[in-house]
Amino acid sequence: MDNFIVSARKYRPSTFKQVVGQESITSTLQNAIKNNHLAQAFLFTGPRGVGKTTCARILAKTINCLNPTSEMEPCNECESCTAFNNNASFNIHELDAASNNSVDDIRNLVDQVRIPPQAGKYKVYIIDEVHMLSQAAFNAFLKTLEEPPEYAKFILATTEKHKILPTILSRCQIFDFKRISVDDIAAHLAWVAESENINVDKEALHVIAQKADGALRDALSTFDQIVSFSGNTISYKDVIENLNILDYEYYFKIVDYILNGDTSNLLLTFHEILENGFDGQHFITGLSEHFRHLLVVKDVATLKLLEVGPALKEKYKNQSERCNPGFILKALDLTNKCDLSYKTSNHKKLHVEITLIQLSSMQWTSQQQVSQPVQAKPAEQKPTPVAETSKTINPQQKTAVSEPKPAYQTPAVKKEEPKTNPEITSKTTIKIQETSSNKGSKNGNGERNISNVSIKSTLDALKNKKDEEERQEAIVTTPFDQEQLEEVWMRFAKEYKAKSPTFGSAIEKYKPQLTEQFKIKMKVDNMIIAKDVLNMAALLEFLKRELNNNQITIEPVLPGKKERKVVLTDREKFEAMAKKYPGIKQLKEQLNLELDM
Repeated sequence: MDNFIVSARKYRPSTFKQVVGQESITSTLQNAIKNNHLAQAFLFTGPRGVGKTTCARILAKTINCLNPTSEMEPCNECESCTAFNNNASFNIHELDAASNNSVDDIRNLVDQVRIPPQAGKYKVYIIDEVHMLSQAAFNAFLKTLEEPPEYAKFILATTEKHKILPTILSRCQIFDFKRISVDDIAAHLAWVAESENINVDKEALHVIAQKADGALRDALSTFDQIVSFSGNTISYKDVIENLNILDYEYYFKIVDYILNGDTSNLLLTFHEILENGFDGQHFITGLSEHFRHLLVVKDVATLKLLEVGPALKEKYKNQSERCNPGFILKALDLTNKCDLSYKTSNHKKLHVEITLIQLSSMQWTSQQQVSQPVQAKPAEQKPTPVAETSKTINPQQKTAVSEPKPAYQTPAVKKEEPKTNPEITSKTTIKIQETSSNKGSKNGNGERNISNVSIKSTLDALKNKKDEEERQEAIVTTPFDQEQLEEVWMRFAKEYKAKSPTFGSAIEKYKPQLTEQFKIKMKVDNMIIAKDVLNMAALLEFLKRELNNNQITIEPVLPGKKERKVVLTDREKFEAMAKKYPGIKQLKEQLNLELDM
């Protein structure tokens, strides 16, 4: 039995023309070869499986080819090309930096660079995963990379350019490889399938291409897997079954149920999806992507963002015509929030079901609002809008009762006076204040007419009355003396120590001093006590209540500084005494005394 070779190796490009999805890079390299403008070092960077190492190999083979074509492609027939294709070339060296990342490995490479090629024009060194080199290895490589021999070329490849030293980057020509588009991958897979005599659906190829996420190598590996599963005929069903991908038809059915407000079938379909082994978050992310496709397909300018097959694109277009953009945006918001909070939910199935019910209810509500009939207005007379509720006064209780009124009232129809329900009146009453807006407006029966009374006017009247009562509050100025003040003060200090020992002890330390206009000076050791708003407010309230005087104010003051006692010498004491009693100095002179120093 022959050894099986995976498609990624079997159909690996051997010329620039065969490279998929990197036309700008391959054309640049071909022009550089043609114009003899090759740099001494190249850096190929980009995602996995997009052709970095492949382009490095083709470049190395082309510049050593003895008979390149007019388009600067290798001939694959000369001695150099044949040796390279048989992995026997002495001029092209590949180094895996992931396993050879030490300083000694780089020093060995530098020693090899000094030896010129025995056959061919260039010695090419391809270093894959170059970001894995250590700091010391990079430093050992700097000088050689900057000034290599004329015959030496370096091609570095990496998926993580940000991990490479800036000094290395500045010495290289950098080529950024892009992700390969879904259409390009699908076209290449179709070519491989044709080469292998395999029948495959176009939709199946698009699913494989989307699963690869821009990496052609991953797409070819998946293709081999599907071939092993289904043989020489690959259908869309085989692909989604093998790759555990939820069928697009489920999402179309879900959206149809949402648009129709069919919550029952919506929940049953979600239950069927879970029974098939799919995860709830996998479903909700797929539904978000489905709504995104519906939004994209609405505009011709964004239609190119929909990377699906032609038949599926038409289905998206047909369903998007039934959805308005506002609904799609709200649906995207709901599904995105569900996806973000899915992992933290304790009941994950219910969490997704609630989102589906919200989507269904949202669409159903909008349909109900559109389809709700509008009441016809009388054609003969112009309707006059009135208040939505009227209030009935119970003459005994003088309260208002809210009762419904029709939305429109015509002047020609005389409205009967509604009867007052005593039971309702006792439960829901609003007291009517006689203000300037309703005073004196009475009907013929002597009852008050409250057609112009509103809740706002009633609340304004209550507020005005409260303000008036506060303005007319009596000013209490009961006189008291210092002794009464000290008695109440000490009583508060003793009682308040249980609640705040610090504040109670602070005000007990000094006696208060009563001054004019009921102002009390309060001595404090520091202003922190005076700024204790809650405790100071409690003290002031206590004094006003116990002394029956609401005009009391408190002014905190700091006590004066005490004079420091200074120790005097004997001479200073004598001079002080002599100044106070001049006779002492005369006595000293008469007795001819001397001060003892």
